[in-house]
Amino acid sequence: MITTENINLYYGKSHALKNVSMVLQPLSVTALIGPSGCGKSTFLRCINRMNDLIADVKITGEININGKNIYSKEVDVNELRKNVGMVFQKPTPFPKSIYDNVAYGLRVNSSLKKDELDNKVHNALKQAALWDEVQSNLSKSALSLSGGQQQRLCIARAIAVSPRIILMDEPTSALDPLSTLKVEQLIQELKKEYTIVIVTHNMQQAARISDKTAFFYMGEVIEYDNTSKIFNAPANQQTKDYVNGNFG
Repeated sequence: MITTENINLYYGKSHALKNVSMVLQPLSVTALIGPSGCGKSTFLRCINRMNDLIADVKITGEININGKNIYSKEVDVNELRKNVGMVFQKPTPFPKSIYDNVAYGLRVNSSLKKDELDNKVHNALKQAALWDEVQSNLSKSALSLSGGQQQRLCIARAIAVSPRIILMDEPTSALDPLSTLKVEQLIQELKKEYTIVIVTHNMQQAARISDKTAFFYMGEVIEYDNTSKIFNAPANQQTKDYVNGNFG
């Protein structure tokens, strides 16, 4: 369970997020939609404190994961980011082998024996629906994979360390339709074990894969509800105009 209470974020004097309060359900897919610059990705990065890395950012309010405020001084940010994985818009494989990409976080965060490491790498690749395509050559450079394969490799790398939450920032925007379909099918499988929050500009994608949808505009959450309601019977006229393509 992720709950946010009155999250405000400032880039210097610019008020980027305004009193964002939401409850994100476990083992589900929540889509964040809205026009460019409305705060979707900024909000997503709040959930694993990646905005901490940006100079001149001020954040107020609380984000609680299973009842614990992640902005508390007692929180180990490295441990938080191990439990809250991130997949970016553009695939970001390391210039290493397929195996070493998936094993990277495991080696940093644990001291597994070779057979234990192998098992976790293989399982992550299977979960990411990539194993059948790469099992015969795990020593191959990750950079030699197609864009869709690279993105699934990045998902495997994220889930290898057993996070509880996976954040995805437009994970299919750089992919072709077939690769997009594979990643969408993967997301549907992963939500059986992980809580997923995804930023997408693709309204059809949000409607296809998410359980809940939040419509952001000018740093505020205008409407947050079941995805079917957001797309078929939104309560807010602004939401209706956006999902119908009248602006954005």
